[in-house]
Amino acid sequence: MLETREEELTTVRVQDPRVQNEGSWNSYVDYKIFLHTNSKAFTAKTSCVRRRYREFVWLRRQLQKNAGLVPVPELPGKSTFFVGSTDEFIEKRRQGLQQFLEKVVQNVVLLSDSRLHLFLQSQLSVPEIEACVQGQGSQTVTEAILHYAMSNCGWVQEEESRPTLLPGGGVHGSCASLGATQGLSCLETLPRWSDFGMDDAHSDSPDEPAEPLGGQQEMQ
Repeated sequence: MLETREEELTTVRVQDPRVQNEGSWNSYVDYKIFLHTNSKAFTAKTSCVRRRYREFVWLRRQLQKNAGLVPVPELPGKSTFFVGSTDEFIEKRRQGLQQFLEKVVQNVVLLSDSRLHLFLQSQLSVPEIEACVQGQGSQTVTEAILHYAMSNCGWVQEEESRPTLLPGGGVHGSCASLGATQGLSCLETLPRWSDFGMDDAHSDSPDEPAEPLGGQQEMQ
């Protein structure tokens, strides 16, 4: 008797843009990434994280380095000037980020990159992801993802109306222990953003200055 193979499907949504550090010079927008899949390529079948645009920029750069001749989808927001309201710009970027991830998760070569999985299924920062991938700690990539999944931190983000984010991307509340427990166990020495060309003082991308967000604020 022939076995019926279940079709592998992956749904990824970028939604709920939020301005963090609103009113300060280093304000930025981050987005919730919700993923649901039955694909064997993913460790967790459901996940929910928050990422900002410059983290997407880093991810695409790393994917391109490791993919060789395989083309990587483009990110939105290459234009320095945008005609329209801030809300329109954020929505356009949200749509572009979702289209980017939809294409990435359908590409077998890109899907084999461990950085992509940590980006989508853990709340580790960029330096923490790099350290984890390089084996600088007690946790493997799979263990880091499972730790985050079992913490239910993603579902806290899904359910809370507005979680409080601490400087550096940490989450205050029931997720607060995750950064200390998962992050420190995944690396021995934590690099700085500047080690990856992603210092807080810089914009999202070397090719793109930060966009103004309501006067003197910046959207990164």
